[in-house]
Amino acid sequence: MRALIQRVAEARVTVGDRIAGEIGPGLLILVCAMQGDGEAEAQALAARVAKLRIFRDADGKMNRALAEAGGAALVVSQFTLAADTSRGNRPGFSAAAAPDRGRTLYEGFAQALRDLGLPVAMGEFGADMRVALVNDGPVTIWMDTADRARA
Repeated sequence: MRALIQRVAEARVTVGDRIAGEIGPGLLILVCAMQGDGEAEAQALAARVAKLRIFRDADGKMNRALAEAGGAALVVSQFTLAADTSRGNRPGFSAAAAPDRGRTLYEGFAQALRDLGLPVAMGEFGADMRVALVNDGPVTIWMDTADRARA
């Protein structure tokens, strides 16, 4: 699974004129299930995100994880993280998991964060969403469970 993680002062997802998910300080997590991913990848990614120390401590250093900082997570499905741009100007997305599998893993990832004691809001899988955020830092981190497998 892939994730683009942004530390935010606040973030919100709307679908049409309805707010689907909203948080104050915390993490906006754009997540994509890739072909071949399973529950193990969703669990591993959630554990890595939960432990990611990118929040300021009393000395102003990035040394605290989300729970220590008292933040929340806004999880948004983002199949375009699977983009392959190696063959021209139009990205291909064939590396992304099929929609049914992607939905299951997206929901499983969010539940894994909840199981770790984190407050989680979500976007709406497959919907045309509008994401608004106020970056904090900015701090943006890329994670891919396949990177761990190669290491």
